[in-house]
Amino acid sequence: MSGHSKWSTIKRQKGAADIRRGQTFTKVANAITIAVKQGGSGDADSNPRLRAALEDAKAVNMPKDNIQRAINRGLGKVAGQALEEVVFEGFGPAKVAFLAEGVTDNRLRTLQEVKNLFERSGGSLAGSGSVVYMFDRKGEIRIRGQGTGNSEQEMLELIDLGAEDVEDYMEEPFDFAQGKNIQKYLVSVESSELNTMSNKITQAGYEVEQAEIVFKPNTLVEIKDPEVAKKVLEFAEKLEDLDDIQKVYANFDIPDNLLG
Repeated sequence: MSGHSKWSTIKRQKGAADIRRGQTFTKVANAITIAVKQGGSGDADSNPRLRAALEDAKAVNMPKDNIQRAINRGLGKVAGQALEEVVFEGFGPAKVAFLAEGVTDNRLRTLQEVKNLFERSGGSLAGSGSVVYMFDRKGEIRIRGQGTGNSEQEMLELIDLGAEDVEDYMEEPFDFAQGKNIQKYLVSVESSELNTMSNKITQAGYEVEQAEIVFKPNTLVEIKDPEVAKKVLEFAEKLEDLDDIQKVYANFDIPDNLLG
């Protein structure tokens, strides 16, 4: 694994509480508002992006009133400063390429915050198009296994349904209700097939937890030095912790033995 998938795996290993420490109510509310605005609907059943944002809201225990206010703002029912989506491209430690997606009500403020962080890391913010070509736009679906105990069989079934790639992992912590850790899968598909594939997976008896469009690296930077690996991961975490940044993608390839 590498880049986006690797970073996602690292965050899972860090534990839910630590994963979400940078997910402030403001950040999550902005994600909900943009999801409603772009999806044209406040109905999570017909708006996959909103459904994913609401999962984030649930994870940080956001009050229902805050959630509804964010939805209403996206529907134009609540006055406030206009929000816009932004994407920043740059090179972090070890010349690793980074893409950062954000939502902001002040582009210049967010630009300066991101620029300062890149420069403090020894990297640099780059112009539009300097990094994005190193990534492909893909659909990514997180699902729960069926509980068969045969992950190889389930992975083959998901491939037969049309998945480009399937990564299996055990969800932590231990699920006492089931008496075991939960088998889950990360399914990659063409971005245009995200909704179709999500429906196929659901019809096959799996529970879809999240479906979203992501950037997956097509060019990798291999990291072998432990100190460099630490710097890369610390930078990725600091970038994602910025209030206006929603998601971070990178093209690093760090061996598992350097993550311990």
